[in-house]
Amino acid sequence: MDELFVKAYVDESEKEHIARPNLTALQDGWLRLKKNKAAVVCLFTLIAIGLLAILAPEFSRYSYKETNYDIIYQIPSMKHLFGTDQFGRDLWVRTWMGTRISLLIAFVAALLDLTLGVTYGAVSALAGGRVDAVMQRIIEVLVGIPHLIIVILLMMVMPAGIWTIVVALSITGWVNMARLVRGSILKLKNQEFVLAARVLGTSTVGIIWKHLIPNTVGVIVINAMFTIPSAIFTEAFLSFIGIGMQEPKASLGVLINNGYQVLRNFPHVLIFPAIVIVLIMVCFSILGDGLRDALDPRMRK
Repeated sequence: MDELFVKAYVDESEKEHIARPNLTALQDGWLRLKKNKAAVVCLFTLIAIGLLAILAPEFSRYSYKETNYDIIYQIPSMKHLFGTDQFGRDLWVRTWMGTRISLLIAFVAALLDLTLGVTYGAVSALAGGRVDAVMQRIIEVLVGIPHLIIVILLMMVMPAGIWTIVVALSITGWVNMARLVRGSILKLKNQEFVLAARVLGTSTVGIIWKHLIPNTVGVIVINAMFTIPSAIFTEAFLSFIGIGMQEPKASLGVLINNGYQVLRNFPHVLIFPAIVIVLIMVCFSILGDGLRDALDPRMRK
């Protein structure tokens, strides 16, 4: 009977062998994201758009506000890749300068939303009791006021400019982030590692930034990915209706407004800025979905 079975022997040197190295949540998320081909394509598309927005205006022979009335509404050519507008300004330069300004506004607004929302939500969840109740009543009041109405009213009473738009977008934009972070931290605050940190004398601020926030990074990153295109769309809408960025400055909203007015006769003035904003919106949306699948444990199969 013993001849039918062979005893297995394990080399002592292989007992401590690690088949797979430990990965952090972000490393594991990146490996999962790379499997999503659409999200990866969108990521590199956004990187390319960002590089063009930074470099194209700097290395062009034209300025975004340089006028030449001899070449107004010129169609795309080797000299002017996207053509020219009603003042003879090069649309290649203006499109990428407008993209730079729109992305700057969106990223700064998203950063403010992230900072305010994460801090507010974390303090509310960790404090609990009456403090949490009061802070949530404040959020409920802000949620009840239409965000776009607040933005438009602020833009009407404040001077037009980049920082005015950023402030207007951030005034209530952080509320959704705060609610998401609060919900995540409520689930974490009674976990053993948080209780251990309290016993060891870690301050509330230390618990928030060293233990709770790192464990909600997935929720934060995913929400930020959807905040950025929303901010770009709002800026474009404000500029389109004339209360956002003003001429001669360029933004995607200003360019689309200019192109809309001459769409029938000179469609190229609208087409290129519209393509850029559509690409940004679609790519951020697909990348956000990919990050949600990669970072949210509930989405893993």
